[in-house]
Amino acid sequence: MTERKIILSSQAPAPIGPYSQAVEVAGFVFCSGQIPLDPATGKLVEGPVEVQANRVMDNLEAVLRAAGTGLENTVKITVFVIDLSDFEALNKVMSARLPNPPPARAVVQVSALPKSARLEMDLIALKKG
Repeated sequence: MTERKIILSSQAPAPIGPYSQAVEVAGFVFCSGQIPLDPATGKLVEGPVEVQANRVMDNLEAVLRAAGTGLENTVKITVFVIDLSDFEALNKVMSARLPNPPPARAVVQVSALPKSARLEMDLIALKKG
């Protein structure tokens, strides 16, 4: 059986349920969904979707750094939004934060997210080296 390594970063919000921030297995890092929580306060950040998307990306980046990799090694990202009208603003943030060419991606509109967040993202990245 392949060994699993649990990843935890104090620079990202603590899990709000029974899950790990990420799990490393077979050369990949599987990051759990992140919502725009400020890791220092545990509260949702205020502001437009761009501000919230950047907070989510910061949280994911912190988890990846704890795993010894980074956003540049992302191979798949899934975005859950409560309003698809945020799609273009989200694209701008992701274009600025992710490598070019970008990873595979799905964007799904959902009816609700934890803590009434506007968006949530999870991702899969390659482990460096």
